[in-house]
Amino acid sequence: MTSSVERGAHEDAPDELRLPHGALALPAFLPDATLGVVRSVDADDLLATGTPAVVMNAYHLMRRPGSSTVQALGGLHRMSGWSRPIITDSGGFQAYSLIQRNPRLGSIGPNGITIRAEDSDRKYLLTPEKAIQLQLSYDADVAICLDECTHVDAPEEKQRAAVERTIQWAKRCRAEFDRLIAQKRLPEERRPLLFGVIQGGGYPDLRRRCAEALLEIGFDGYGFGGWPLDSHGQLLTEIITYTRSQIPARFPMHALGVGHPANIVACAEAGYTIFDSAMPTRDARHGRLYVYTDEEPALTTTGSDWFQYLYIEDEKHIKASGPISPWCDCHTCARYSLGYLRHLYKIGDSLYARLATIHNLRFMARLMAILRERAHAG
Repeated sequence: MTSSVERGAHEDAPDELRLPHGALALPAFLPDATLGVVRSVDADDLLATGTPAVVMNAYHLMRRPGSSTVQALGGLHRMSGWSRPIITDSGGFQAYSLIQRNPRLGSIGPNGITIRAEDSDRKYLLTPEKAIQLQLSYDADVAICLDECTHVDAPEEKQRAAVERTIQWAKRCRAEFDRLIAQKRLPEERRPLLFGVIQGGGYPDLRRRCAEALLEIGFDGYGFGGWPLDSHGQLLTEIITYTRSQIPARFPMHALGVGHPANIVACAEAGYTIFDSAMPTRDARHGRLYVYTDEEPALTTTGSDWFQYLYIEDEKHIKASGPISPWCDCHTCARYSLGYLRHLYKIGDSLYARLATIHNLRFMARLMAILRERAHAG
């Protein structure tokens, strides 16, 4: 196995990933395009914000529009008009969330995850092999192994069982990935990467057990698995940092599902370099916009006073003639006033969702640029 990780100035720390659809500079934030679209914006909008890549979901795309449709439309890149890298999540976390909400909708067994569609009687079986087959058929740049997700508060016995199953599934994913890559006879520059996911809840010994087993199997990168927040919504900083310490620095690590700006900074400090979440785009649509508090924000891991939320519905914005932020260079801030955006929001026009999403994504892209500059300076 060879890796397409490009080493950075620090010998072991990668500062970019070379992927089939272009280089991904690290650290990077990827908005969630779960069903093949970042809601309210198109590929050109994403490019204009400086978004370098997106995350799509193999399980959800298997259901809608269906894997045969995705292939008929030329794969995810051609279907969505997005020419840059795409990471595909296996769907393990989404299946876990669905089953947690309603156990009647599915079950997890040794062979995979069985899920009943919420809107029909149809059942789907997502096995480790199927997860890899789907992701490679979609022409993903980075595929992620199927894993058994748990809540951090789940008992140790359940966490241990999930770790052992995650390891077994990772072995099957690795074998299927290698088989398909050999079958396709892809040249090195066209070969996607494969990431394993480290489970173990809040138990350091289980995180270590999972990390060591996945390292022995061998992957191009690794992800922090499981919900990254505690019951109070606080980042699980200690276990996240510990998990990163179990993986050599030469491997990139993906903080799966981390999207709050302050949490990203904390995870970046711990050594994570890939982040994804639907939070910034969802917040935008729901009227919560991100604004730096200074032209050159001083990022800290001990607080979040370097940025603030602007709530578009506040009455004080009714006649505001300036942009969302005087320091933002996005299309929205360059052309539209805050008062106009509030008007669009209040009348429910879809233009608001597009313009707000563009702004929040530009905020995230600038945050990543600041983190890259800081890493290079250090």
